[in-house]
Amino acid sequence: MQKDLVLTDFRDGYRVLTLNRPDRLNSFTAEMHTALFVALTDAEHDKACRAVILTGAGRGFCAGQDLSDGVFTPGETPDLSVPIAKYYNPLVRKLRNLPMPVICAVNGIAAGAGANVAFACDIVIAARSARFSQAFAKLGLVPDSGGTWFLPRLIGGARARALALLAESIPADKAEAWGMIWKMVDDAELMTEAHRLGAYFARQPTDGLALIKQAFDAAETNSLDAQLDLERDLQGRAGRNSDYAEGVSAFLEKRSPNFTGRL
Repeated sequence: MQKDLVLTDFRDGYRVLTLNRPDRLNSFTAEMHTALFVALTDAEHDKACRAVILTGAGRGFCAGQDLSDGVFTPGETPDLSVPIAKYYNPLVRKLRNLPMPVICAVNGIAAGAGANVAFACDIVIAARSARFSQAFAKLGLVPDSGGTWFLPRLIGGARARALALLAESIPADKAEAWGMIWKMVDDAELMTEAHRLGAYFARQPTDGLALIKQAFDAAETNSLDAQLDLERDLQGRAGRNSDYAEGVSAFLEKRSPNFTGRL
């Protein structure tokens, strides 16, 4: 019997999704793509789920594409746009569009698409032993899964181009210093910190956080005028949410708010 390729741990108000091919550094196969997409969709449709943690089993987060999974056959010319269109692009879009915070806990190597899937999450924390690599150039390939979009915005064009062209890996402390990730923690503290964030978001105004995600994504391409108009419209929606009334009441009454997270 095939083991579960993505493990789901149900917590109070959030879920932990764990890529579960540790013998292959959790590299992607078509089956694992499907399992992860289904797990994310299930979390999205669960009204009790207000955050997602994504991590990897074993000593790595994700080493990218498993090259033994039918994407290369000696003597044949593959069309690599097919798995990108079928699996990687929908996965990145799903992560960006989830109406709740997504925390990525990088517990080891995050290479190629594995790194870029991490960058598609809202908050990335990494173990001190973790490393990030755009390994595509070593195979004569182009960074995919949003790599050419995320990296320049996270660390600037000069660093992004050099990382992609040289295909060098960088350690977690440098990734933190460059602003590639939110923070680095000691290996033993990685999941403790991830669970702390998950539990925090499980008590927050989830719909309002979803609007924040929407605003930041739109800001990447909007003009200032367009962004000001979007902020106006989103704030109008947020103000009609019962969590806004609860937040103001709690502030005035000097108590902790009891957010429902929903409209």
